[in-house]
Amino acid sequence: MTGVAAIDCGTNSIRLLIADIVFLGDDEVQVVDADRRMEIVRLGQGVDETGAFAPEALERTFDALRGYAEAIEAHGIELGPDTVRMVATSATRDASNRQEFVDGVREILGVEPEVVTGLDEAELSFVGATAELEAQAADGESNGDFTTPFLVVDIGGGSTEFVLGGVGEDEDEDEDEDLVRASLSVNIGCVRMTERHLRSDPPTKEQVEAATADIDAALDEVEKVVPLREAGSVVCVAGTATTVAGIALDLPEYDSERIHHSRVSGEALERITVELLGSRHAERSEIGVMHPGRVDVIGAGALVLSRVLARTGADHFTASEHDILDGVAWSLIAPE
Repeated sequence: MTGVAAIDCGTNSIRLLIADIVFLGDDEVQVVDADRRMEIVRLGQGVDETGAFAPEALERTFDALRGYAEAIEAHGIELGPDTVRMVATSATRDASNRQEFVDGVREILGVEPEVVTGLDEAELSFVGATAELEAQAADGESNGDFTTPFLVVDIGGGSTEFVLGGVGEDEDEDEDEDLVRASLSVNIGCVRMTERHLRSDPPTKEQVEAATADIDAALDEVEKVVPLREAGSVVCVAGTATTVAGIALDLPEYDSERIHHSRVSGEALERITVELLGSRHAERSEIGVMHPGRVDVIGAGALVLSRVLARTGADHFTASEHDILDGVAWSLIAPE
């Protein structure tokens, strides 16, 4: 058994997964969560408008990383490229002063953050979300609760990634089951949509209509690359999807075990989206599963999620607690 650490730094949050890797023999590997953490640092604060990281956003992020470095070392993992990988996503791709971010991370963690492309982000999310589902679906036919191909949707703060993969009915039988067939990243994240459109509390009808038009235009571009309606199962990852799932389950507090692989119907999603967009900040903050750092952006995230599900034609989505973090951990175990 050995350990690895994966860090995902997005526009809104920074997250850590410390995982124990258990080698069972015959090339069989089991990944066991040792520690998962998440902090809302809003690294992408104002990036859409200014094109640069705000000094206070950088300091919030570095503070969180210092705590993560301590946790990694406390678990007996030496900081270094063989055991620690940090990926940075949408806001970091867009920021003019990203070198300041890179230098700060290197000083704290001893490794360079990887500013991954939208394609890389999508593929890592796909691996993380579907690795444990491969035993439940095969060759495009229903097996348990899932059907291939999978459409993994990762709604972040700045961007949303779409990746379609797994062997579908038109794929050759000898293709790998986790084959990525098509993917695309578009700039319709929950922070970006909030800052662009949903400025009132609650947002006005006109603001919601403008955000909806922006999202729909982005989905038009997605469909030119990713055939959304070919999905057998829609799997949604990251905080927007898991928070909506927690609301749908009417949980008094966040419970990752109950949320993981829970299903949310299209009808429930539409209801929750309308309620979130129609409520005030103070009302949303009283929702038991709501992280304080998501209160102001969850309406935009739910709107993105609802437009995506409608475009796929599916009647529900499955929320997954496993996502890009898990994909990053797997990449440390079996690098290309």
